[in-house]
Amino acid sequence: MKRPVITIAQLAAHADQEVTLRGWVYNWRKKGKLRFVILRDGFGYLQCIVFRPEVSDETWETAVELTQETSVEISGKLVADERAPGGYELKADDLKILGTSPEYPLGKKDHGVDFLLNKRHLWLRSKRQHAIMRVRSEAQFAIREYFQSRDYTLIDSPILTPAACEGTSTLFETDYFGEPAFLSQSGQLYLEPAAAALSKVFCFGPTFRAEKSKTRRHLTEFWMVEPEVAWLQFDGLLDLCEDFLSEVVSRILDRCAVDLERLERDTSKLEASTSTPYPRIDYGDAINKLKELGCQIEHGDDFGGDDETLLANLYDRPVLVTRYPADLKAFYMQPDPKDPTRALAVDVLAPEGYGEIIGGSERSASLEHLEKQIKLHGLPREAFEWYLDLRTYGSFPHAGFGMGLERFVSWMCGIPHLREAIPYPRLINRLYP
Repeated sequence: MKRPVITIAQLAAHADQEVTLRGWVYNWRKKGKLRFVILRDGFGYLQCIVFRPEVSDETWETAVELTQETSVEISGKLVADERAPGGYELKADDLKILGTSPEYPLGKKDHGVDFLLNKRHLWLRSKRQHAIMRVRSEAQFAIREYFQSRDYTLIDSPILTPAACEGTSTLFETDYFGEPAFLSQSGQLYLEPAAAALSKVFCFGPTFRAEKSKTRRHLTEFWMVEPEVAWLQFDGLLDLCEDFLSEVVSRILDRCAVDLERLERDTSKLEASTSTPYPRIDYGDAINKLKELGCQIEHGDDFGGDDETLLANLYDRPVLVTRYPADLKAFYMQPDPKDPTRALAVDVLAPEGYGEIIGGSERSASLEHLEKQIKLHGLPREAFEWYLDLRTYGSFPHAGFGMGLERFVSWMCGIPHLREAIPYPRLINRLYP
């Protein structure tokens, strides 16, 4: 009888059956007439046992020849064993090499980060990177489901744009058939007209920032989710930030428990973030609190990374910092009606030093205000005529936010640098592989 080909994710449904699996040799060891092969197939890890007296000479010789990352097809009886990783073992009786692997460059010894990034295409095969990518995937699925289950429409904003969204200093410029064009910093400006058409919309895709930053919180290419909602005003925006984050964190804790355990993530530090409300603090009060803690910061200053960390560490869950000075924020933000020098803006700071993970605001609905802001920021009006049309033809209150996926994933996984939270990181000194 032909044995079914299964994946490690399907082990429970095939206990005590003869099966075949395909994958790569993650590790192996020998003990007398035994060979213990750890197989990985992208879904998990399975210990396979080859016992010399019970297999053919050919199968035994194949087992002896195995090297790390050799691709194989292995067959035998799957048995439950609570002592084995994952609760199952395969008693192998047939083993075929599908693709040989010479000495694998990523051995058990420690490697420097630069070496690992040069071998990123291979580094992805490690247990740690495998777990991070699974958390990233689940986060993307949870984000899409959150919005689509609440009647948001997905809008694909363009990558190539004729103008800046948040200032010109961090744009990647390219030639567009003789005209200058820029890689998008955000899909937001294009979402706002879509909100006028569909009321509740979101985009989710790559964005680009030409910041010459080498900090652990920055990438030049990253993924961002951005909802935009008609009729939503500032207090409702704060509620949306909280509800969104708490639900997605809950989803990761529920669906990625094995991956987080593999990453040795202390999930108790994430549990508080599944409950709302989150603490909220006015920018001015935040500045006063930081000054009390010894920070050299004044009213009107933006927060640095250390300031964000110090402030966030006062809480066990994300904190919403609100009403920033308008001068620190983008041109399109709605002024606070109680103090026009402030913007109805919010930054959500994650605990444990992971910094700002969400930035959002109520958008200005005034044509006159936006015209003044565009002039004040030195932006070319002609490039924003289409955007100003939104305030000419049926202006309306609306609000939205953006969350960088990699910062969220780093926080969930407890990893120190964003470069591990994306399959192929792009940094100011790295465009390979």
